[in-house]
Amino acid sequence: MARRADHSREELSELALAAARDLAARQGLQALTARNVAKAIGYSPGTLYNLFEDLDDLVLHLNGRTLDELDVALSRAARTGEPQHDLGQLLDLYLQFVQDNRNLWRVLFDHPADTERAVPQWYLDKVGRLLGRIEEILRPLFDQDARDAPASAARVLWASLHGICSLSESGKLRAVTDRSAREMAEFLVDCLIAGLQKKRVA
Repeated sequence: MARRADHSREELSELALAAARDLAARQGLQALTARNVAKAIGYSPGTLYNLFEDLDDLVLHLNGRTLDELDVALSRAARTGEPQHDLGQLLDLYLQFVQDNRNLWRVLFDHPADTERAVPQWYLDKVGRLLGRIEEILRPLFDQDARDAPASAARVLWASLHGICSLSESGKLRAVTDRSAREMAEFLVDCLIAGLQKKRVA
């Protein structure tokens, strides 16, 4: 490991986030301590607090990276303009991401939020970019003068899908149904689209 003087602040931040990602991916949220991250990069825990406000801030930045990775994964979906098909594509990619990055996904949602601290705009922008992908797919199901409806529908779908995945990852989905998470998610998408189409016709 290079000496402190050999790393700029930006380089140290990158080292810390890379180490945090490795720890989280391999061992989960419980491994994300200041001591573990600092040890992984060969610095003292105090160094981390010169880079981030606190451990919560470090985890927030790590989660921001996870959102970026998820966005890259979802960007591989081929758009056809057909909501049923396009949402199915996003669903497959999302579920695959969760399967391939279980621990990172759990950190993203299981790390307790600091209710006293405002969520930074850069983080909200990342979430908004992801939800925007769903909004664009759903928009043809709404009238042109619909303003907030596509955004609301996208957030309902996202939150519902998270609930299914959370139950599945915790092993509690079996207490609700014998269907798989994928089957439940597909049914959710089918019901949402059918409901929106019926509402528009009505």
